[in-house]
Amino acid sequence: MHVWHGLGEVDPGFGPSVVTIGNFDGVHRGHQEVLRHAKARAAELGGLPVVAMTFNPHPMAVLRPGHAPAMISEPTQRAELLGAAGADAVLILPFDQDVSNWSPEEFIDKVLVKTLHAKAVVVGENFRFGHKAAGHVDTLVAAGAAAGFQVEGLSLAGDAQPWSSTYIRDLIAKGDVEGAAEALGRPLRVTGVVIEGDKRGRELGYPTANIPALPGAAVPLDGVYAGWLTVLEPAPGAPQYAEPLPAAISVGSNPTFDGMDRRVESYVLDRDDLELYGSKVAIDFVTRLRGTQIRFDTIDDLLVQMKLDVDGARRILTQ
Repeated sequence: MHVWHGLGEVDPGFGPSVVTIGNFDGVHRGHQEVLRHAKARAAELGGLPVVAMTFNPHPMAVLRPGHAPAMISEPTQRAELLGAAGADAVLILPFDQDVSNWSPEEFIDKVLVKTLHAKAVVVGENFRFGHKAAGHVDTLVAAGAAAGFQVEGLSLAGDAQPWSSTYIRDLIAKGDVEGAAEALGRPLRVTGVVIEGDKRGRELGYPTANIPALPGAAVPLDGVYAGWLTVLEPAPGAPQYAEPLPAAISVGSNPTFDGMDRRVESYVLDRDDLELYGSKVAIDFVTRLRGTQIRFDTIDDLLVQMKLDVDGARRILTQ
């Protein structure tokens, strides 16, 4: 699969193609449905490639700094998910003030006509684009009639309500990782590079792999979860652990030890031999075991609860 980081990276001879456009944050089940339709339309048009176009950063980060939503998937993960959903190529358009000022007509001409040579465009029915979000599906239909591409606007309706990244972010913020997984079509994943922590977990018999809970990422509500740790990119010289590893996961700032920084700490069940510092890992959340973090009066009380958490995670992950 091709991944282009800007219009200039697209081969001048590329196309014709079927294009779908959106933020695609999380590549949830609604997004996956759009990709399925795009793939079907591409087959009808003689097996054309499907291009999924997305933006980085989120347009809100440029238009209203400080108000951008927490992102469910970072750009690399998003591109991989779009490929898995059927895209043959992903165009990640760097979104800046210049791009935000493009009129809908400029956007169509620069992206769809001159770069991707679109023969069909498939988007969600609420898709908006161009300066001040002036463009919509009807704008695309009118332009397509003149430029020679078809347009389809699809509903992103789920079983109970429309699937949306906003809805999923709300579930994540509440710690409802099971609900988020239902809407995503897979477990919620948080990625990061393992950093050195206070090493108290190792001293207590529960060594953890710690990644920062970055402010711009959609990280679940503080609490303890069962899930899986997967090594995506081992640190130089570190072993490669090919299989997902079962884990008890704590999200929060470790109040028992007056922690300040919010982290995702994963104890891989029954393993104290892992070499993970500096490795990029993925944490997949399966279920929430208990609510917000507790400040324990004694280390013994903490150890009792940690054993209960680990036992709970083991029960869930072996089912």
